[in-house]
Amino acid sequence: MAHLKFNPRTILLLLMILVLTGFRLLVTFNSDELKFANFSSIGAVALFGGAYFKDNLKAFAFPLLSLFLSDFVLSTTIFSKYSSGFLYEGWYVVYFAFALMVLVGRLMLKNITIANLLASTLTIVLIHWIVTDFPIWFRNPSYTQDLAGFWLCLERAIPFEVRFLEGTVIYGAILFGAFEILKAKYPVLKLQTQKV
Repeated sequence: MAHLKFNPRTILLLLMILVLTGFRLLVTFNSDELKFANFSSIGAVALFGGAYFKDNLKAFAFPLLSLFLSDFVLSTTIFSKYSSGFLYEGWYVVYFAFALMVLVGRLMLKNITIANLLASTLTIVLIHWIVTDFPIWFRNPSYTQDLAGFWLCLERAIPFEVRFLEGTVIYGAILFGAFEILKAKYPVLKLQTQKV
């Protein structure tokens, strides 16, 4: 039987992801149904997981699992009318976009600086905007099936993407700032030679 080793860095990273994902539920349950649509911690969680977990499986699995758990809670409660039996229509596109966001964290945040964090945040907002709105436009009779129709769909999504940007910036500052402060105070949280 393999000897399980307690890794405080991994435990703290996972705990921080779960707490920030909990804020997604807290904000959604305590506001008008769509008032804070897209203002969530999910983008920040994707970047955070991609940046700090050096093991690919954990980097993708923990943020995607947090998205799934919060989606499941929301789709079986206050957003049940939008549920398609399993989560919501087009969920797989959102998860694909989210996996791309984790990848951005892995690639752009190997060296965590404010400039890199801002650049990666803008990149994931662009990914979210284009990837998640493509299925809304595609084969939708409300939009012409050309570049002009897709652009119109993107224009209509701007208020939601602004909220996504705001949420990612605010929650990202909390996540990254808190972990960097804790890492400076507790050297055990610094990355060792083993994978986290």
